[in-house]
Amino acid sequence: MADKLSALRSLMASHSPPLHALIVPSEDYHQSEYVSDRDKRRKFISGFSGSAGLALITTDDARLWTDGRYFLQAEKQLSDQWKLMRMGEDPAVEIWMADNLPEEAAIGIDPWSVSIDTAQRWERALEKKQQKLISTSNNLVDQIWNDRPEAKVNPVKVQPLEFAGRTVAEKLQDLRRKLMQEKAHSIIISALDEVAWLFNIRGSDVSYCPVVHAFAVVTSAATFFYADQQKVSPEVQTYMMENKIEVRDYDAVGADVDLLAFNQLASSLSVNAAENKSGEMGKDCNFIWMDPRSCCYALYSKLKSDQVLLQQSPLALAKALKNPAEMEGLKKAHVRDGAAVVQFLVWLDKQMQEAYGAPGYFSEAETERKKPSEAHKLTEVSVSDKLEGFRASKEHFRGLSFPTISSVGPNAAIIHYGPDPQTCAEMDPDRIYLFDSGAQYQDGTTDITRTVHFGQPSAHEKACYTGVLKGHIALGDARFPKGTNGPHLISFRPQAQNVPLQAAMTVTDEPGYYEDGNFGIRLENVLIVNEANTEFNFGDRGYLEFEHITWAPYQHKLINLSLLTPEEISWLNTYHSRCREILTPYMNDTEMAWLIKATEPIDMVMSH
Repeated sequence: MADKLSALRSLMASHSPPLHALIVPSEDYHQSEYVSDRDKRRKFISGFSGSAGLALITTDDARLWTDGRYFLQAEKQLSDQWKLMRMGEDPAVEIWMADNLPEEAAIGIDPWSVSIDTAQRWERALEKKQQKLISTSNNLVDQIWNDRPEAKVNPVKVQPLEFAGRTVAEKLQDLRRKLMQEKAHSIIISALDEVAWLFNIRGSDVSYCPVVHAFAVVTSAATFFYADQQKVSPEVQTYMMENKIEVRDYDAVGADVDLLAFNQLASSLSVNAAENKSGEMGKDCNFIWMDPRSCCYALYSKLKSDQVLLQQSPLALAKALKNPAEMEGLKKAHVRDGAAVVQFLVWLDKQMQEAYGAPGYFSEAETERKKPSEAHKLTEVSVSDKLEGFRASKEHFRGLSFPTISSVGPNAAIIHYGPDPQTCAEMDPDRIYLFDSGAQYQDGTTDITRTVHFGQPSAHEKACYTGVLKGHIALGDARFPKGTNGPHLISFRPQAQNVPLQAAMTVTDEPGYYEDGNFGIRLENVLIVNEANTEFNFGDRGYLEFEHITWAPYQHKLINLSLLTPEEISWLNTYHSRCREILTPYMNDTEMAWLIKATEPIDMVMSH
């Protein structure tokens, strides 16, 4: 690590002007939360592998900022040359720089890896000591990263209309209408999920996300797609031509934005006036629209600030509102996913009884515990691989949607725990097991959490589980007036703003309880927002309600029934009977017998 930092510091010293500090963020050129291996610059320089964080290297100091999910992990992974800065406790990076770096300090950034609003926030903080951000022409970390992974050439795939639900032509027409409303002649789209959604394409350039490394520029008359052309097959090239999308090199986006600044970016595939339903864009459409959270500072710097409209991308909301085909796909994906989760639980229940002598998923009987042979030992990682196998056997499976959180006992109290094959815990029949996982299917993305116990849970564990379950039921059952805000979207980026919830959006319902060093409990379903038919519609606002689309049982053994109301018991019975009905077609005889038992109705009389 030492040689990396000294190599980097000598590049900082020989830079013109010499740099007092260098910022290395986690994000790629599209501000993605998950990035490809060759974009993991912050991990390379600091050794810290969490998904969020920022490194600052000065002439004699190295600091890493990250959030509460990763404090424990960062303490383990950082060498003694690094100091951990805890977000929410320690000063933010821009405050620290303003306070600790000299007057007129030059602070290096790669302007492609920093969003517009982040760069502007830093600049405001640095004004008081005339410190300034210096955009380096090359990324300095890349210059010392000798074995940096090559860019992968993964093919661009077209998402069929049966799954996409709307054509590219329709989406572009809507987008051009929005541009006109905001008096913009063009928009630069950087967020990878928005590019994929707009053009109905998918890729595999980033783990856990079905996206392509690409930019898009849409003007009143033309559409451009910037990607490595080796990824574009002749078929996809034809598809792009048919949709009047000009395919250009990934690196050409900078020069094209220079042209855009003078409204001189033209395409051989221009939309003619007859097809451009938004008509003539009008003489007063002078703005270039950029989303300040996902567009990079490098492209913004090419434009005059008075010609840029800094506003959330209009595609963020359009993408969050699922059309009927997307909604249908999402529901079907969750059915297959629920089947995989139940098959996993059936398998795990059997293993825990056979290898560990546990009473199992249904029983709390006293049993003789066993120590399994090496061959039959189960770990957090080996069982999560098995769960992935059940998912992979399902139709349209494309990969996981995030790294599986598979956690035993105390590890379940670490909210974003990621088991490591070398150090992960063994399964334990006397401790809680929490798994939070999901998949990318071609027709939808899933995310589910269940918490189970294969031994004898304590009264305290049952009380905590029941409390979490009550919260989970209450949120799923809520009815609320239109206009209620929610950080909506299960998105590839944590950027979902506070947008009022609307019908056809999705949210997750995931309450939890975490006891450090002991255990954690979380239950999570995906919900869709629907119009509600309420008897009284106060103020004529209209009401919304949720519908569960995740299907997997809640463990009866962990529930203290005396803490549930009759309404909650009735909700549970209804949910479980739907689970049984919906998942039956996927089950073999053994799995079916298990599912029938796991979804047995709770007798109201017995429980009270």
